[in-house]
Amino acid sequence: MNLGTENRNKVIAAVSLAIVAVVLMATRFSGLLGFGAPPSAASPAPVNISVAEYPASARPGNRNTSRKQNAAQSLDPTLRTDLLKTSEDTKYEGNGRNIFRAFVDIPRPIAPVTPDQATPQAQGPSLPPPPAPIDLKFYGYATPTGGTRRIFLAQGEDVFIAREGDIVDRRYKVVRISPTAVEILDVLSNNRQSIPLTQG
Repeated sequence: MNLGTENRNKVIAAVSLAIVAVVLMATRFSGLLGFGAPPSAASPAPVNISVAEYPASARPGNRNTSRKQNAAQSLDPTLRTDLLKTSEDTKYEGNGRNIFRAFVDIPRPIAPVTPDQATPQAQGPSLPPPPAPIDLKFYGYATPTGGTRRIFLAQGEDVFIAREGDIVDRRYKVVRISPTAVEILDVLSNNRQSIPLTQG
């Protein structure tokens, strides 16, 4: 057995591979570090274009000078009172259209009223509008042992529990409770209404 020669061959192979790897790394990263141009980068071929082929507005020199002139005009700090005077003299004359509405109501022309077409005035005072209905729903009652009867009133998602004489929702007073209905008084409009027991 030649143990020394096998280990020696392995060491020589490892060292030679390490040297090749170092050389490859140096050639790859030499372009990034600025030691020279990378081998894969080729310089582009020069292109000869005459200035006469471009119009005057497309020439690079004209574009830069026009941008500089526009920038110089926009950065002018002097106050232009002539432009201010013209804007002060401008009067807004709208046509009465509301810009916040999508559709415009076109006013109808008003026909002239002759004395024969005049409407007679209403006789007597107008009646007040009827009071708004109470929007509470009575859906049950409970009587605890040894206590007074309490009712359950619903208004939308809210549920109120009250006895006779209680004020519900700071507006409605429970006047009388019966097995089939409850009498409610609207204290703001003095409107009294009987609400029947609702099922479900």
